[in-house]
Amino acid sequence: MKKNMGTADRVIRIIIAAIIGILYFTGIISGTLGLILLILAGVFVLTSFISFCPIYAPLGISTCSLKAKK
Repeated sequence: MKKNMGTADRVIRIIIAAIIGILYFTGIISGTLGLILLILAGVFVLTSFISFCPIYAPLGISTCSLKAKK
């Protein structure tokens, strides 16, 4: 897997995941929607750590900086 996520993209995903986690565990979001968002947050964290988004690959998107591509 070739990295296709830049630092800014990774940080934004982790922040969104943290916000979703806080909202879920404080009870602000719950039920089916809460579980779906919690799973999405987990996916965001996982993709941030491996720097690869499987949705970006077929679309040819890369948020890596130009220096990282060389």
